[in-house]
Amino acid sequence: MTSLRSAAARRWIALVVLCVGQLMIVLDATVVNVALPSIQHSLHADQASLAWVINGYLISFGGLLLLAGRLGDLLGRRRLFLTGVAIFTVASALCGLAPTEGLLTAARFVQGVGAAVVSSMVLGILVTLFKSREQTARAMSIYAFVASAGGSIGLLVGGVLTQALSWHWIFFINLPIGIAAFVFGAVLIPEHRGAGIRGGVDVWGAMLITAAPALAVYAILEASANGWTSVRTLGMAAVTAALIAVFIFVESRAQHPLIPLRFFRSRNVAGAVLVRSLLPVGMFGSFFLGALYLQRVLGYSPVGAGLAFMPMNICVALVSLLVTARVVQRFGAKATLIPGLVLMTTGLLLLGVAPVNAVYAVSVLPALLVMGVGAGLVFMPSVLLAMSGVSSSDSGLASGVANVAIQMGAAVGVAVLASISAADTTGLLSRGASVNVALTAGYHLGFAVAAGCVAAAAITGAIVLRSARPAARVQAQEVALRNVDLAA
Repeated sequence: MTSLRSAAARRWIALVVLCVGQLMIVLDATVVNVALPSIQHSLHADQASLAWVINGYLISFGGLLLLAGRLGDLLGRRRLFLTGVAIFTVASALCGLAPTEGLLTAARFVQGVGAAVVSSMVLGILVTLFKSREQTARAMSIYAFVASAGGSIGLLVGGVLTQALSWHWIFFINLPIGIAAFVFGAVLIPEHRGAGIRGGVDVWGAMLITAAPALAVYAILEASANGWTSVRTLGMAAVTAALIAVFIFVESRAQHPLIPLRFFRSRNVAGAVLVRSLLPVGMFGSFFLGALYLQRVLGYSPVGAGLAFMPMNICVALVSLLVTARVVQRFGAKATLIPGLVLMTTGLLLLGVAPVNAVYAVSVLPALLVMGVGAGLVFMPSVLLAMSGVSSSDSGLASGVANVAIQMGAAVGVAVLASISAADTTGLLSRGASVNVALTAGYHLGFAVAAGCVAAAAITGAIVLRSARPAARVQAQEVALRNVDLAA
């Protein structure tokens, strides 16, 4: 009995290690945004160079997620997780020490490599770490909170560290976290023997699955500067489509494909990936546009803007940990997901009518609370659906696909919303509108587009996803009760 309890305790502590690794990755996706003005001033960087501090990370991250996920299935997930943590930690130190924007950008590329490896391993390890559906669902609730709330927490952490210390510390803070995650991960995460590469390595598949998403992310990020209908943007989009087509052709004929195409035959997996591609447009769009609106229109400081998002984080935490599992076990993952997406859409629409002279408690807080409740209901069931029907040998790939969907959706969303809102603001300024009125109108348009994307996710989920079987609901019945006991 004692040994069983000890093994159970080790699994839950291992979950904490995985969540810490994931939080480190999620934080770094947003923490840099608040510090960009300080980085530009300190390193004397121009606007174009500064953009690559963000873009370099996103390109390597998005480009390697699927490849890293599959390599974990083949070579061992714990080995890949620890390798990714080590790369990310070392790269964070290099970022903090970088004396020029060129070296900082190069270190951010390497940091993105480590982030891709860590992020693609977390879900694959998590679903094999726990033996029962009940424990897996409970662990997913905790993971979903970390993944969904980490972005807005990053805004606050970035503002506090930049104002209290310097921009260097947004990277240095990763060092103790990364070292702890590596040490405890090596001890607590069980060894996983991958399927191996005895049949040979699918070199062409590996090259194509890295090049296609990396080029897609680059095209999206550059489109805001080059124009969405420019020859360069459309050319890169065409090349990306061609790479994807060649990849499908290669994998359909490879004896030992890097990514078996059978994985995409599951209706729930395909539907969940589509939903996870659309919902981050709203989630990350609210962070991006909301932070700009609070600072540039309402006059908040970086720390104040971060604090303004805290009620949303609290809602995500409470709903993820105490409510979502109960709703899933009672009504199923699909029936939980759709109302959450509707609530997120409603919150974005409310932000889209916040006035120039808004009072936070009246015009902003209610929208953030509604968004928080919706996000708390969405992330766990979307992960469950994305990982459903996948064998344990393919769980690393499923994890990579699920994270690629979020990453690409976030990249597309922020780029599109930034371009649309900036164009609308510029047009209003040219017609004589005041700065605050023009900025607010641009943000309103961005929030409306974000709401449309999340609404499209709700429609996609309602049409494509299949409801959970009643037996699955019964098996998860004790999840909510244990979550309540844990919180108490």
